[in-house]
Amino acid sequence: MLKVQLPHRESEHEAAALELWDGDGAIRLLDSEPGEHALLLERCLPGTPLSAAGADAALDVFVELLPRLWKPAGAPFRPLAEEAAWWLGSLEASRDFEPTLIGAALEALRKLPATQGEQVLLHQDLHGDNVLAAEREPWLAIDPKPLAGEREFGVAPIVRSFELGHSRRDVLHRFDRLTGELGLDRERARGWTIAQTLAWSTGSEYRETHVETARWLLEAR
Repeated sequence: MLKVQLPHRESEHEAAALELWDGDGAIRLLDSEPGEHALLLERCLPGTPLSAAGADAALDVFVELLPRLWKPAGAPFRPLAEEAAWWLGSLEASRDFEPTLIGAALEALRKLPATQGEQVLLHQDLHGDNVLAAEREPWLAIDPKPLAGEREFGVAPIVRSFELGHSRRDVLHRFDRLTGELGLDRERARGWTIAQTLAWSTGSEYRETHVETARWLLEAR
């Protein structure tokens, strides 16, 4: 499959991420042309999204998949701390969120980056429609938006994956299963999820959905 992209900070180093994974839980990169922002990718067949498997079946897959994707990483991937500073600048100037919610996001973005654990490769958009059914393996991740940072950040896109159900119960169930079964620090994972979810809600057609997700996580603290 040929993928031609518009240059964007979130998809920068997508080819390098796929090379590092080398097909371990993700589609393979067959070739690339950086000057044309073009990637030749392994094709997933039948290509059914993981969200179609049902919420708990999808979580089973994510619990098995995430540790495989969390490979030690550094350059050339953008550090999570650098991306957090970008989000912080954007959210500090925002007047679009309720005070307690924006306060929690800003607190997380100011405190968490400097105290991270081991730096691993993170797929910051790993949701229920970015894992597809394939022939080589039952499920393969696609469309990485890579960062290098601690594991606790890695559950954020799955927790807000409304493809797997959008209610307070759904969100907290995903959060509890992922943090518990992967042995993650719950409060660090909560802080990262609230912060990125609010940052990504800006200008998004899913803004209200993301804001609700962040609010439910904060209320359950």
